[in-house]
Amino acid sequence: MPERIEDYGLIGDCSTAALVSRRGSIDWLCWPRFDGGACFAALLGSPDHGRWLIGPADEQARSTRRYRPDTLILETEFSTPDGVARLTDFMPLNHGTSSIIRLVTGLSGRLALRTELVLRFDYGSLVPWVSRLEDGTLRAISGPDMALLRTTVALRGERLKTVGDFTVAAGQTIAFELTYCESHRSPPAAIDALAALGATETFWREWTGRCADLGEWNAAARRSLITLKALTYRPTGGIVAAPTTSLPERLGGVRNWDYRICWVRDATFALYALILGGYLDEARAWRHWLIRALAGTPAQLQIMYGLGGERRLTEFELPWLPGYERSAPVRVGNAAHAQFQLDVWGEMLDATYAATRAGLAPDADDWRVINTLMQHLESVWTEPDEGIWEVRGPRRHFTHSKVMAWVAADRMVKMSEAAGREAPTGRWRALRAAIHEDVCRRGFDPARNAFVQSYGAHELDASLLMIPLVGFLPAEDPRVRGTVAAIERELLVDGFVQRYPTESGVDGLPPGEGLFLACSFWLVDNLVLLGRRDEARRLYDRLLALRNDVGLLAEQYDPRARRQLGNFPQALSHIALVNSACNLSQAGRPARLRADGG
Repeated sequence: MPERIEDYGLIGDCSTAALVSRRGSIDWLCWPRFDGGACFAALLGSPDHGRWLIGPADEQARSTRRYRPDTLILETEFSTPDGVARLTDFMPLNHGTSSIIRLVTGLSGRLALRTELVLRFDYGSLVPWVSRLEDGTLRAISGPDMALLRTTVALRGERLKTVGDFTVAAGQTIAFELTYCESHRSPPAAIDALAALGATETFWREWTGRCADLGEWNAAARRSLITLKALTYRPTGGIVAAPTTSLPERLGGVRNWDYRICWVRDATFALYALILGGYLDEARAWRHWLIRALAGTPAQLQIMYGLGGERRLTEFELPWLPGYERSAPVRVGNAAHAQFQLDVWGEMLDATYAATRAGLAPDADDWRVINTLMQHLESVWTEPDEGIWEVRGPRRHFTHSKVMAWVAADRMVKMSEAAGREAPTGRWRALRAAIHEDVCRRGFDPARNAFVQSYGAHELDASLLMIPLVGFLPAEDPRVRGTVAAIERELLVDGFVQRYPTESGVDGLPPGEGLFLACSFWLVDNLVLLGRRDEARRLYDRLLALRNDVGLLAEQYDPRARRQLGNFPQALSHIALVNSACNLSQAGRPARLRADGG
């Protein structure tokens, strides 16, 4: 039985990432980038598909863990009647390569431990050739990939694994270093593990020290911002949705997607979270990534891109991996990248507007890009699309998509007026009014006193909670109140929000999934705007309680099994946590700021 999704901690170097279990096993690792071939894929298969365990020989040992305050350095403490030891896991930055450092430090007595390294490339399918260099370094090569393992522990080969048994005494520290590099290059120099630990701690503490005071829930928000920073690809500024692929939205099901990709949709949410946290450099880098990715023919706008802005994200399956708890297929790439989703125009322009208000105004060339994209939107906004949830069924006129088309027109009007730029502002005002009338007439069901998922439909959709958050209608509008009330009646399960009734068949997939955490945070924001602050606080505190012991959230939650589901950790869940913390602490100011444009 694999570890639960929430039993993992995250380490990373803002270039790649790994998941470490409570028992000291790294079961998921992607090298050299989030979207590159995984070196360890035990999380989606078995230990034979790659893992790196360092843990007590006594399987009954107890473990506790934490992050060092304000860092991404993970500490796991193992204890037995014979002794106590601490395992410190981190990935140093600024070394030019991606490395994992694992330090075993004896705290009391003597503790017997075991290490087992199963190196596999290409998602667990390729066994590398392992040899020993003159200095004792183990080198594993498979085609273009090479990994180097350095340690003073005596290691031996055993059934295509590298294993070692050792004992750590109180006051003693034993270091392990695993480094990735391209196989045609000379092995890089060894890293001074203790010096790297100090430098890594300094980096994270200095970064976190720049964080603004986010109010009552400051600690939770700061931990989420650290997670968001870890999911940022430093060379380009892109923010990956999650560092994993195919962790299921339903255990044993087929709703398994690759999230090691940058979604345009997340741009606005991420920008607000970064700006609220005071991280304008990261917001600027993310905005620049967005403009570069979108540059080109407007008709070729995509909803998601690779970490460098890559467009080709072809989806394929890995049949040799059975999937997390037999949730198959395991997918690489994402076919939804080719979908037409109208809301991305609104997300992109709202992100640009948010950046402009924070002092990150687009330059003349950026303005030409977004102007051209807006002109294309004018000709396509009346078309049906696949919608925010990327349904794999027929296209529809999704209400949320049309609302976001209105956002695009609204933000373009406001930006052109504020900057005094030459633009067809009058035409965009007319478009804004036309879209607003269309949504209110065709997306609202008077009999239910609620907006519905798509024109002519009866189903509700949690994305409708965005209506007051983007300023389409004020929260006090009876139609908004009616929609929130309907969602509370029909989409709440154990007090949390599901995206939509999957039994309706709208998404072309078998029914059943967890509750979408970001949607529950959107309900918190709506309750704040409606003046229902006590209810908002209770829901927010319940959402915080779903985090694992080191403050991480996946995409979804199963209230029956009481387990996290979906890819992990999920950027959008942590972004929503930050934004809701600010809305609660500042009486809804961030949400009103976005909605009112001031």
